[in-house]
Amino acid sequence: MRTPFMKYALAGALAVSLAAGGAVVAQAALTKNPAEVTAGNYDLESSHGKITWSVNHFGLSTYTGQFVNVKAELKLDPANPSASTLTATIPLTDVAPNDDRLKAHLQTADFFDTANHPTATFVSRSVTVDADDANEATVVGDLTLRGVTKPVTIEVEFNGAGTVMGAYKAGFDGEATIKRSDFGIKYALPAVSDEVKLHIEGEFVIQK
Repeated sequence: MRTPFMKYALAGALAVSLAAGGAVVAQAALTKNPAEVTAGNYDLESSHGKITWSVNHFGLSTYTGQFVNVKAELKLDPANPSASTLTATIPLTDVAPNDDRLKAHLQTADFFDTANHPTATFVSRSVTVDADDANEATVVGDLTLRGVTKPVTIEVEFNGAGTVMGAYKAGFDGEATIKRSDFGIKYALPAVSDEVKLHIEGEFVIQK
């Protein structure tokens, strides 16, 4: 005999099952094939886009921090990937090193000199898809930091694309390495490494 409690429990279990099934369907609708991605102009969804940086700290640890509130525009052409373009603006004041004193120090002329250079920018010059894996590409562009412009190469991996929570999105990860001394940032060298590794994450939403 089913009691009212059992009926409610069964109804709740059914609702959870249906919701989970809907999530599975939504996930299944995503494509991992870059050729199937909708062409168009995309904006980075700032809440799901960030740059994590890491340096060797005195040979004792790998110190990491993040840049948040990054703005970026992606022109995506799956039929002709080399025609795709990426531009990004990184607000250097929105750095999150998990240490208030270091965050303040990073704003000074020892590092970013944000009083004179509040942002960094990246503008792509070429996009080359890997001949052996269409989900990977090399993006070469110009990074401008502290008024200095240098070429930077980003190795990009396509994660997937599709409609998520009512918006069509495309997701990517990227890896790059720069030398901070190239941009005039020489404080604490070589105790804190010259080489800075960057991990880039981004979900781009198509413009309507």
